[in-house]
This record gives sequence, C-alpha cells and structure tokens, in this order.
Amino acid sequence: MKGNPMRFSRELAPLWALGAWSFVCGGLALSLAAQPQRFADLVGPGNVGAVTATAPLTVPFITWGGDMATFYANGGLTTQAGSLYQKQGLNLRLVPGDDFLQQVRDYRAGKTPFLRGTFHMIGLASEVIGADPRTKGVAILQLTWSAGDHLVAREQIKRLDDLKGKTVVLQQAGPHVGMLDDVLKSAQLTWDDIKIVWAKDLTASADSPAELFRKRADLDACFAITPDMVGLCGGLTSVGSGAEGTVKGAKVLVSTAQLSRSIADVYVCRKDFYDANKELVTKFVAGYLKACEEVIELKKQYEARGSEPYQALLQLTQDIYGKQTIPVLDDAHGLLSDCTFAGYPGNVAFFTEEGNLTGFEAFQKSALEVAVNRGYAKERMGLFPSGLDYQSPLFLSYLTRTQVQRQERFRAEAVQSEIEMLSAGGALDDRTIVSFTINFEPNQTEFSAIQYGAEFQRVVETAARFGNAVIAIRGHADPTKTLLDLVRAGMAKGVLKRVGASGNYSYSLNGRPLDLSATVELVKLIETGAFDGAPESNPRETLQAALNLSRSRAEMVLDSIVAYAKTKGTSMDKSQIQPVGVGIREPFVAKPTNLDEAKKNMRVEFRVVRVAAEAAKPADFDF
Repeated sequence: MKGNPMRFSRELAPLWALGAWSFVCGGLALSLAAQPQRFADLVGPGNVGAVTATAPLTVPFITWGGDMATFYANGGLTTQAGSLYQKQGLNLRLVPGDDFLQQVRDYRAGKTPFLRGTFHMIGLASEVIGADPRTKGVAILQLTWSAGDHLVAREQIKRLDDLKGKTVVLQQAGPHVGMLDDVLKSAQLTWDDIKIVWAKDLTASADSPAELFRKRADLDACFAITPDMVGLCGGLTSVGSGAEGTVKGAKVLVSTAQLSRSIADVYVCRKDFYDANKELVTKFVAGYLKACEEVIELKKQYEARGSEPYQALLQLTQDIYGKQTIPVLDDAHGLLSDCTFAGYPGNVAFFTEEGNLTGFEAFQKSALEVAVNRGYAKERMGLFPSGLDYQSPLFLSYLTRTQVQRQERFRAEAVQSEIEMLSAGGALDDRTIVSFTINFEPNQTEFSAIQYGAEFQRVVETAARFGNAVIAIRGHADPTKTLLDLVRAGMAKGVLKRVGASGNYSYSLNGRPLDLSATVELVKLIETGAFDGAPESNPRETLQAALNLSRSRAEMVLDSIVAYAKTKGTSMDKSQIQPVGVGIREPFVAKPTNLDEAKKNMRVEFRVVRVAAEAAKPADFDF
C-alpha cells in the first residue's frame, strides 16, 4: 500500500505544545510526557465573529487523499468554470488547514464557517467551539475512512492483548489518539494498562513516533503512517530484518487496513452559518459526494488503462501540496489509495442509521470521552449531527450512487477456505489480531444472551470496528473421550502397551513411546487408521464426532450473536463471521485428569483475523 511520505501535515503538526516536548541528549532523542493542556488554552482568547466574506467562501483542506475530491469538485484552489461546485452556483476559496489550532481560531473569528479534521480531532476542539451557540459545530459530511495508519510493534508482541504493560509512542493529539483508544477497547485494556510516550510530530522529524521507535529499544510499539511503517518493517505483511533502516523483528500489529472504521474524516460547520445557509451547505456536500463518484471511476480507469482526467487530478494535487509533499505524481495516487470514501450511502448510514456502532453517535461518544479523560476538555460539549435532507432532489436527482442497502463484504467460501488453510498450516496465530474465548458445559446446546451478553456485545462491536477483518468463531472439544477410545482400541488390537499404575501410566505404540498429551501426533495416527478395527472402540469416529460437534457449537454461537445484534437494532454482516470446527486439535489441557480440566477445553474462541484481499468483495464506499 502506497502513501505520501510527507502526510504528516494532514494532522496537527503544531500541536506539539499539547504537553509533550523533546530534547536530544548524547544523540539519543527522548520524549518527556506531561499532562496535556486544555485545548482552549492552546487556541488562546479570541472573540466570536460573524461569517461575512462569502464571495468567495473560505473552506479549509488538509493533506489527505479525501481532500483530492474537494480539489476535483472545485477545479483548483478557486472555483473554476465548468467545475462541479461552479455548476452548483458556489464560489469557494480553498485554503490550507493543517495548522488545526489556526483553523479553530479562524472558525471562531468568522473567517470560515468550516472545520476540517478527523472526528477525534474535532472532539478535542469541541469545548472551544461549543462554548458559544453561534460556533457550536454541525457535522455535515463524512469524507473518508483511513486505510493507511498502522500500529507497529516489536517481535515479542504478537496480539493486541500483549500491549498490557508495554510502552507505546504516538503523536500528541494527532490522528492516532482515537485509533489507540479503539485498539485498547478491542483488547479490553485501558489507557492505564499501558505507558505512553508522546512525540512532537507525526512524521519526518527526529521527534516522530517512527524515529523514536527506531532509536529507543525501550519503546515497544509506535503508531505510524504508511511511509514510516514501510521504513520500519518493509510493508504491511513484512517483518523488519534490521537492514536498510528497518527495525529487526518489527511488524504491523494492526492497521486501519483491518481496523477500517477507526479514523473518520469530517467537515463541521458553524451552527449560525448552517441555519442561515442550509441550501448552500447542502450543495457543498452534494458537490463533494458527486466528486467522489467521479474520482472513483477515473481512478479505476487510470489503474486499468490510464486516464487523462485522473492524471490531471494527480497533477493538481501535486501543484497544491507542492513537490516536497508530493515528489512524483504516483505519490498523489498513493495518497488517494490510503483512504476509502464514505460516499452518499456512507453519509446516510453515518448520520441517520439507528444502532450504527461506527456512526455519528458512537464516534461522538468516543471522541468526547477521549477529550475529557485525556485532559483536553473539562466538559462534554458535543456536535450536532447533519440535519440535511438526504431525500432531497439536491442529492437524489444529482447523484448516481444512492443505494444505501448493505451488501456482504466477504466471499464466504474464500474466507472459509483461508481460515481452514491457516488453521491446518499453523499460520493462524500470525494472522490473529486479538482473541478471546467463552466456555460451555458438557452437552450444552444453547448459548443465550443472558449468559453471554457481554461477550456477544464485544463480538458485535469488534466486527463493526474491524470492517476489513474476519471474525473466526472456532469451536473446541475436549479430547477425553477420543483418548479413552484410542487406548481401548489400541490395547484391543495389541498395538498399544500400557505399564505403570493408574494415574501414572506410560504407553508405547508398536514398541515406541507414545505421549497421550502429544495431540497433533495422536490426531495424525488416528486419521491414518492406526487404531481402526477394534470391535467396540473407534477413535476415528469419535474424533470426527468431536469435530462435527465443535463446528455445530460454533454455528450455534454465530446464530445467537446475530439474534442478539438484531435485538439491539444493530446490523451484522454474516459473511464477515466464519464458524469453524476445531475438534480436539488444540486442547487447553491435552490430557485432562478431572472434569474441571476437561471443561477448560470446552470452549468457543473468537479471533479477529487478517485475510487476503481476494477474500473481500470490492466496494467503492464503506459504510
């Protein structure tokens, strides 16, 4: 996955003042974490002014692929004849907004009615903009989801659960604060479970997370944008070798390529301007959504056979951001490839769908919790959701991609095949991002929300957050019955010998020692028919029955989760969740000696798994 090596300006480059500072001592960069300042103190005092300059109307943009659709709609920094916005009757002047503190000052002063940032960035500023009813924000547009932000970890950290007690470095108040919050929630950890080192910059400096991670062995993980991630470990699925600047053993622990609904880019409008100019705001949003439709099609043409209009957009992007940020046009293409557009369907779902776990209300709750709990705000002052009429002709008669009905995101057969292949090949652990289990009783056939509601809710929330990952529901069985039948059959056939006293037996198969706790070897022997032929015991049938039962239990759990989600008014994509029967192959206790030990094997395991891109169905919009 390509990305822009200077994408740092997408976020709060000057927000180093939020409490983190650094110095260099003996050539070693050190970041000292302090309590964040209130966002209001950083913005400073200032009067609220009215938005009076509307011809042209000033609109901020940031360095991010989603803003390329804004450039396309406007035809450039000023509205060009024949552009989408000009045809809508708009007259806009696009201005850089990477200095988010200055964005907030300009917004308050009335120089622009808009704020442009990620939802969690806006959340940090919510107390400032919400202090006056005129500047209280209305979220009017979701532009994109990020697919180009990553958590890189050292070799010993295998899953998100392993972050407990570890030290993580990220930019203070940057795009990854919200992503870290999502990571911790997914692993059922809190901010107090880890140690934080705040970096001054997002990238391209000695005090960026990637550079600090490279220089300091005491840092266990860091957040990084795509170019820095590639520099640390070589790629999304690679492991750093230690050569060419990579960090030996470093790999991507989780990425927004899987955690695809973590970083949402939005536009917010002042309440006074919104109320007085709702038609203008609607046209601004509609023009952007139309640009998304056209840019997506041009990108497809470019990747298939080339496209002059798309090439022109890449050139326009380079002209706006500069060659220092976009050295070659392919970097602009990579910048766009690092994001997924929400489009009209995504905006309708984000703002209006009840029970949407990655919609406006869920993001608002999360963003305000982070702002208050991390010290950026004292009070929760939320945004208004978009009140635009999405059934208006300004949308439906103008746009072509207006179907909001969700489709299956994954090819179920491909997912099933891949999960089974990974399990059989022993590679599932390497693809697992986070996992947890529930246990059940012998002969249990029902999994009710009364007993497992908390776990079901966790699955539902995890599936929503990890939109591009698969949830494997893996049923496990206890091996006791299979072991008993193996011993009986082996002794009846005379191929298995037993010596010693009860509770301390030793076994040999055809004169060679046989360890009954060596489950993998035992399963292979059973499957090859080594114990077939005994009149009253058939371990191969018992093995298959355990496998069938474990698969059946996994399917029961899936059905219970889907039913649970329905009662909560939450939609689920069943293609994202794959029930798998493991049988006795992976016991927690390989040779149980009592019922309590046997019960530890009676479990259903949930794994969030990275799957190959081919397992997913292509989609232009994510919602």
